Amino acid sequence: MNETSYVVVFPTIFSKNKIPQLISNIKKILKIKNQEFKSVKRDGEIILVDANDPVFASSAINMLFGIQEVAIARQKKNDYQEIVSEITSVGGNLLLKGEKFLVKVEGISKGFLVKDVEIAATSSIIEKKSKLGAHPGTEQDYDKLLYTYLTKNNAYICIFSDKGKGGIPYQSQSEKTICAVYDELSAVSCYETIKQGYDTKVIVCYRQKSELMNLAKTLNQIIPRLVQEKIELEFFHLKINPKGVKNYLTYVNSVVEIMLQSSIKRVSLAISPQIFSSDFLDNALKLVFSKKKIPLVPLAGVDTNLFDEAKEIGLERNIKKLENIAAISSDEIPVFVKKEVEKALKTKKVISIQAGPNNVHDILDSLE
Repeated sequence: MNETSYVVVFPTIFSKNKIPQLISNIKKILKIKNQEFKSVKRDGEIILVDANDPVFASSAINMLFGIQEVAIARQKKNDYQEIVSEITSVGGNLLLKGEKFLVKVEGISKGFLVKDVEIAATSSIIEKKSKLGAHPGTEQDYDKLLYTYLTKNNAYICIFSDKGKGGIPYQSQSEKTICAVYDELSAVSCYETIKQGYDTKVIVCYRQKSELMNLAKTLNQIIPRLVQEKIELEFFHLKINPKGVKNYLTYVNSVVEIMLQSSIKRVSLAISPQIFSSDFLDNALKLVFSKKKIPLVPLAGVDTNLFDEAKEIGLERNIKKLENIAAISSDEIPVFVKKEVEKALKTKKVISIQAGPNNVHDILDSLE
């Protein structure tokens, strides 16, 4: 295992026409995370990263959107014998006694069929690593996948791989968008806004100071996705009673009104049609249009995967709160509280923090 290993980034199908932006984001996140690298370049439809520490670099890169999978792999020439030999070597090092394995090869083959490589490598592992007692599995039943991807000139034999976050690269939608984080649902909506590639300005609203710790922890998971060394956040203290469905709907509409005070043209609404009534959603959309702004509804197509995304941003302990929001049943459309919105605008506090592991403390210290 002394050979050079590379980080191989597989873009999502929606990112294949946005690879230059993804490369730019990879370079930025590596610099933010203090990960040294020699190069980040394209090889066909994948991105090859030559990093000093592939393990930590792959972990940093996998925070980005626009990625289907991140792998640590060895690079060989796109040559039949070399590929079979390397798959056999990697398989021998990775497989444990008695494991079922599957050899899978995809990409551009030169003078041979990928199926031939799969069969030859499988036979070679069985023959040369017979003491392991490892044996072939099937597409539906295996313990370890030995994956190889072929480009025009190279073969990448994967040692380790991890599933990406999907979406498209941040800022590939060049338009600036404002979104508010004020509870679990709005946090997922903000996460989804970034995942859809929008250049996102985040504001934070809270009803009472006891909410700030949870909001700060959530922001700590969202901020790295913005791929910026320094993040500017705006905080507003919106004093609305936190109890009751009607008060919650009033709170949501009041937050929308605060966002509309911004000069940013696009407004991201954390109002899912699966949760809120169509009349409530229509009212919010009309309000945004009335200010000659453009509304976005990032949760429009999100169903039960809402809870999966909540877990991705560290809200495992708050799933019950999210379930309570999802269970809202009301046709009321309470208007925003003008007096409280005006007061909240006067409480605006702008803080600028460095992207890093201590964001929670930085945020709370700045709000003291």
